[in-house]
Amino acid sequence: MKIAIVSDGRSLDAQVGDKLALSSYVLVVDLDTMKLEVVPLLSSGGGAAAAIKVISIALQKGAMAVLGGYISPRVSSPLMEHGIEVVTGVTGQVCDAVDSYKKGKFSKSFSGEKAGIRTGKDEQNFVQVLKKTAKQFSSIFPMLAGVVFLIGLFHAFVHKRLLFSIFSGKPLHDTVLGAFGGSVFAGNPINSYVIGDTLLKMGVSPYAVSALIVTWVTVGLVQLPAEIGSLGPRFALVRNGTAFLASIIIAFLTVYLVRILS
Repeated sequence: MKIAIVSDGRSLDAQVGDKLALSSYVLVVDLDTMKLEVVPLLSSGGGAAAAIKVISIALQKGAMAVLGGYISPRVSSPLMEHGIEVVTGVTGQVCDAVDSYKKGKFSKSFSGEKAGIRTGKDEQNFVQVLKKTAKQFSSIFPMLAGVVFLIGLFHAFVHKRLLFSIFSGKPLHDTVLGAFGGSVFAGNPINSYVIGDTLLKMGVSPYAVSALIVTWVTVGLVQLPAEIGSLGPRFALVRNGTAFLASIIIAFLTVYLVRILS
Protein backbone atom coordinates (compact mmCIF):
# COMPACT_ATOMS: atom_id res chain seq x y z
CA MET A 1 0.00 0.00 0.00
CA LYS A 2 1.12 3.53 -0.77
CA ILE A 3 0.34 6.75 1.06
CA ALA A 4 0.87 10.38 0.02
CA ILE A 5 2.19 12.81 2.61
CA VAL A 6 2.14 16.58 2.21
CA SER A 7 5.67 17.73 3.02
CA ASP A 8 7.94 20.76 3.18
CA GLY A 9 10.97 18.76 2.03
CA ARG A 10 12.07 15.98 -0.27
CA SER A 11 13.09 13.32 2.28
CA LEU A 12 11.56 11.25 5.06
CA ASP A 13 13.30 13.52 7.57
CA ALA A 14 11.34 16.54 6.30
CA GLN A 15 8.47 18.05 8.25
CA VAL A 16 4.87 17.26 7.40
CA GLY A 17 3.28 20.25 5.67
CA ASP A 18 0.98 22.37 7.83
CA LYS A 19 -1.28 23.40 4.95
CA LEU A 20 -1.75 21.77 1.59
CA ALA A 21 -1.72 25.03 -0.38
CA LEU A 22 1.53 26.21 1.25
CA SER A 23 3.52 22.97 0.98
CA SER A 24 6.13 22.25 -1.68
CA TYR A 25 6.05 18.49 -2.16
CA VAL A 26 3.96 15.37 -1.94
CA LEU A 27 5.94 12.30 -0.87
CA VAL A 28 4.47 8.99 -2.02
CA VAL A 29 5.71 6.22 0.27
CA ASP A 30 5.31 2.50 -0.28
CA LEU A 31 4.62 1.07 3.19
CA ASP A 32 5.97 -2.36 2.25
CA THR A 33 9.28 -1.37 0.68
CA MET A 34 9.57 2.20 2.06
CA LYS A 35 10.34 3.33 -1.46
CA LEU A 36 9.98 7.09 -1.76
CA GLU A 37 8.74 9.09 -4.75
CA VAL A 38 9.01 12.88 -4.63
CA VAL A 39 6.44 14.91 -6.57
CA PRO A 40 6.62 18.73 -6.55
CA LEU A 41 3.34 20.29 -5.50
CA LEU A 42 2.82 23.65 -7.23
CA SER A 43 -0.48 24.92 -5.82
CA SER A 44 -1.88 27.70 -7.93
CA GLY A 45 -4.11 29.50 -5.53
CA GLY A 46 -5.00 26.36 -3.58
CA GLY A 47 -8.61 25.25 -3.42
CA ALA A 48 -9.84 23.18 -6.38
CA ALA A 49 -6.49 23.42 -8.19
CA ALA A 50 -4.64 21.90 -5.22
CA ALA A 51 -7.31 19.20 -4.90
CA ILE A 52 -6.99 18.22 -8.56
CA LYS A 53 -3.22 18.13 -8.23
CA VAL A 54 -3.27 15.88 -5.16
CA ILE A 55 -5.92 13.61 -6.68
CA SER A 56 -3.83 13.27 -9.80
CA ILE A 57 -0.74 12.41 -7.77
CA ALA A 58 -2.58 9.96 -5.54
CA LEU A 59 -4.21 8.14 -8.46
CA GLN A 60 -1.12 8.03 -10.64
CA LYS A 61 1.15 6.77 -7.88
CA GLY A 62 -1.39 4.35 -6.41
CA ALA A 63 -1.68 6.08 -3.03
CA MET A 64 -4.69 5.09 -0.94
CA ALA A 65 -4.32 7.76 1.76
CA VAL A 66 -3.25 11.40 2.00
CA LEU A 67 -1.69 12.74 5.21
CA GLY A 68 -1.11 16.38 6.13
CA GLY A 69 -1.45 19.06 8.75
CA TYR A 70 -4.62 20.66 7.42
CA ILE A 71 -6.66 19.77 4.35
CA SER A 72 -9.83 21.78 3.88
CA PRO A 73 -13.17 20.03 3.29
CA ARG A 74 -13.28 21.48 -0.22
CA VAL A 75 -10.09 19.61 -1.01
CA SER A 76 -10.80 16.43 0.98
CA SER A 77 -14.24 15.83 -0.55
CA PRO A 78 -12.91 15.17 -4.07
CA LEU A 79 -10.22 12.96 -2.56
CA MET A 80 -12.83 10.83 -0.80
CA GLU A 81 -14.86 10.60 -3.99
CA HIS A 82 -11.86 8.87 -5.54
CA GLY A 83 -11.54 6.47 -2.61
CA ILE A 84 -8.57 8.27 -1.04
CA GLU A 85 -8.43 8.33 2.74
CA VAL A 86 -7.65 11.70 4.31
CA VAL A 87 -5.72 12.13 7.57
CA THR A 88 -5.41 15.63 9.04
CA GLY A 89 -3.79 16.99 12.17
CA VAL A 90 -0.52 15.18 11.39
CA THR A 91 2.64 16.88 12.67
CA GLY A 92 6.34 16.09 13.05
CA GLN A 93 8.63 14.36 10.59
CA VAL A 94 7.39 12.40 7.61
CA CYS A 95 9.10 9.23 8.82
CA ASP A 96 7.25 9.46 12.14
CA ALA A 97 3.94 9.96 10.32
CA VAL A 98 4.61 6.88 8.19
CA ASP A 99 5.49 4.83 11.26
CA SER A 100 2.34 5.97 13.08
CA TYR A 101 0.19 5.13 10.09
CA LYS A 102 1.71 1.66 9.77
CA LYS A 103 1.06 1.00 13.48
CA GLY A 104 -2.55 2.14 13.14
CA LYS A 105 -2.24 5.03 15.58
CA PHE A 106 -4.58 7.17 13.50
CA SER A 107 -8.24 6.36 14.13
CA LYS A 108 -9.96 5.02 11.04
CA SER A 109 -13.35 6.06 9.65
CA PHE A 110 -14.87 4.40 6.61
CA SER A 111 -18.23 4.70 4.86
CA GLY A 112 -18.80 1.83 2.48
CA GLU A 113 -15.81 1.59 0.19
CA LYS A 114 -14.95 5.25 0.52
CA ALA A 115 -12.57 6.56 3.13
CA GLY A 116 -13.67 9.20 5.56
CA ILE A 117 -11.79 12.12 7.04
CA ARG A 118 -9.91 11.25 10.17
CA THR A 119 -7.77 13.36 12.42
CA GLY A 120 -4.42 12.24 13.70
CA LYS A 121 -4.92 14.05 17.00
CA ASP A 122 -8.42 12.67 17.65
CA GLU A 123 -7.26 9.66 19.67
CA GLN A 124 -4.93 11.75 21.83
CA ASN A 125 -7.59 14.41 22.42
CA PHE A 126 -10.15 11.75 23.30
CA VAL A 127 -7.86 10.27 25.94
CA GLN A 128 -7.22 13.73 27.41
CA VAL A 129 -10.95 14.44 27.58
CA LEU A 130 -11.53 11.12 29.33
CA LYS A 131 -8.81 11.90 31.88
CA LYS A 132 -10.23 15.37 32.60
CA THR A 133 -13.76 13.97 32.92
CA ALA A 134 -12.62 11.24 35.29
CA LYS A 135 -10.67 13.75 37.39
CA GLN A 136 -13.64 16.10 37.60
CA PHE A 137 -16.02 13.29 38.49
CA SER A 138 -13.67 11.97 41.17
CA SER A 139 -13.51 15.44 42.74
CA ILE A 140 -17.29 15.86 42.97
CA PHE A 141 -18.18 12.23 43.77
CA PRO A 142 -17.47 12.47 47.54
CA MET A 143 -19.60 15.61 47.69
CA LEU A 144 -22.48 13.96 45.82
CA ALA A 145 -22.21 10.87 47.98
CA GLY A 146 -22.42 13.08 51.08
CA VAL A 147 -25.50 14.84 49.72
CA VAL A 148 -27.22 11.53 48.98
CA PHE A 149 -26.36 10.34 52.49
CA LEU A 150 -27.76 13.52 54.05
CA ILE A 151 -30.93 13.23 51.98
CA GLY A 152 -31.36 9.69 53.29
CA LEU A 153 -31.05 10.96 56.85
CA PHE A 154 -33.40 13.81 55.97
CA HIS A 155 -36.08 11.36 54.80
CA ALA A 156 -35.60 9.20 57.88
CA PHE A 157 -35.69 11.86 60.59
CA VAL A 158 -37.57 14.84 59.12
CA HIS A 159 -41.28 14.25 58.80
CA LYS A 160 -43.46 15.99 56.25
CA ARG A 161 -45.55 17.50 59.05
CA LEU A 162 -42.46 19.31 60.30
CA LEU A 163 -41.82 20.77 56.86
CA PHE A 164 -45.45 21.82 56.49
CA SER A 165 -45.28 23.51 59.87
CA ILE A 166 -42.28 25.54 58.66
CA PHE A 167 -43.48 26.19 55.12
CA SER A 168 -47.11 27.20 55.47
CA GLY A 169 -47.86 27.42 51.77
CA LYS A 170 -48.01 31.20 51.70
CA PRO A 171 -45.85 32.38 48.77
CA LEU A 172 -44.10 35.31 50.44
CA HIS A 173 -43.58 33.49 53.74
CA ASP A 174 -42.16 30.37 52.06
CA THR A 175 -39.97 32.41 49.72
CA VAL A 176 -38.36 34.36 52.55
CA LEU A 177 -37.73 31.19 54.56
CA GLY A 178 -36.30 29.41 51.54
CA ALA A 179 -34.02 32.35 50.77
CA PHE A 180 -32.82 32.43 54.35
CA GLY A 181 -32.15 28.69 54.32
CA GLY A 182 -30.10 28.98 51.12
CA SER A 183 -28.13 31.87 52.60
CA VAL A 184 -27.16 29.80 55.63
CA PHE A 185 -26.46 26.50 53.88
CA ALA A 186 -24.45 27.91 50.98
CA GLY A 187 -22.33 25.60 48.90
CA ASN A 188 -21.87 23.87 45.55
CA PRO A 189 -24.74 24.47 43.09
CA ILE A 190 -25.10 20.72 42.42
CA ASN A 191 -26.04 20.15 46.05
CA SER A 192 -28.83 22.72 45.87
CA TYR A 193 -30.36 21.00 42.82
CA VAL A 194 -30.48 17.63 44.57
CA ILE A 195 -31.83 19.08 47.81
CA GLY A 196 -34.36 21.24 45.96
CA ASP A 197 -35.66 18.21 44.05
CA THR A 198 -36.07 16.30 47.31
CA LEU A 199 -37.96 19.17 48.93
CA LEU A 200 -40.31 19.46 45.96
CA LYS A 201 -41.08 15.74 46.10
CA MET A 202 -41.88 16.11 49.80
CA GLY A 203 -44.42 18.82 49.02
CA VAL A 204 -42.48 21.98 49.84
CA SER A 205 -43.63 25.10 47.99
CA PRO A 206 -41.80 25.80 44.69
CA TYR A 207 -41.43 29.40 45.87
CA ALA A 208 -39.27 28.24 48.78
CA VAL A 209 -37.24 25.84 46.65
CA SER A 210 -36.58 28.46 43.95
CA ALA A 211 -35.40 31.01 46.49
CA LEU A 212 -33.24 28.41 48.24
CA ILE A 213 -31.46 27.46 45.00
CA VAL A 214 -30.75 31.10 44.08
CA THR A 215 -29.42 32.17 47.48
CA TRP A 216 -27.47 28.92 47.81
CA VAL A 217 -24.95 30.23 45.28
CA THR A 218 -25.36 34.02 45.60
CA VAL A 219 -25.65 34.69 49.34
CA GLY A 220 -23.31 33.31 51.96
CA LEU A 221 -23.72 34.17 55.63
CA VAL A 222 -21.03 31.67 56.62
CA GLN A 223 -18.35 33.29 54.47
CA LEU A 224 -19.61 36.82 55.07
CA PRO A 225 -16.82 37.69 57.58
CA ALA A 226 -14.16 36.65 55.04
CA GLU A 227 -15.90 38.65 52.31
CA ILE A 228 -16.03 41.71 54.58
CA GLY A 229 -12.34 41.35 55.36
CA SER A 230 -11.30 41.14 51.71
CA LEU A 231 -13.81 43.45 49.98
CA GLY A 232 -14.95 45.76 52.76
CA PRO A 233 -18.12 45.75 54.87
CA ARG A 234 -20.14 48.09 52.66
CA PHE A 235 -19.62 46.11 49.48
CA ALA A 236 -20.17 42.73 51.17
CA LEU A 237 -23.38 43.79 52.93
CA VAL A 238 -24.82 45.53 49.87
CA ARG A 239 -24.00 42.61 47.60
CA ASN A 240 -25.47 39.96 49.87
CA GLY A 241 -28.53 42.07 50.69
CA THR A 242 -29.19 42.78 47.03
CA ALA A 243 -28.77 39.11 46.14
CA PHE A 244 -31.19 38.13 48.93
CA LEU A 245 -33.89 40.53 47.69
CA ALA A 246 -33.27 39.52 44.09
CA SER A 247 -33.74 35.85 45.00
CA ILE A 248 -37.25 36.59 46.21
CA ILE A 249 -38.14 38.33 42.95
CA ILE A 250 -36.52 35.54 40.91
CA ALA A 251 -38.46 32.89 42.85
CA PHE A 252 -41.81 34.55 42.05
CA LEU A 253 -40.86 34.99 38.39
CA THR A 254 -39.66 31.38 38.12
CA VAL A 255 -42.88 29.92 39.53
CA TYR A 256 -44.95 32.25 37.34
CA LEU A 257 -43.07 31.25 34.16
CA VAL A 258 -43.24 27.55 35.00
CA ARG A 259 -46.99 27.75 35.43
CA ILE A 260 -47.38 29.56 32.12
CA LEU A 261 -45.22 27.07 30.22
CA SER A 262 -46.92 24.06 31.80
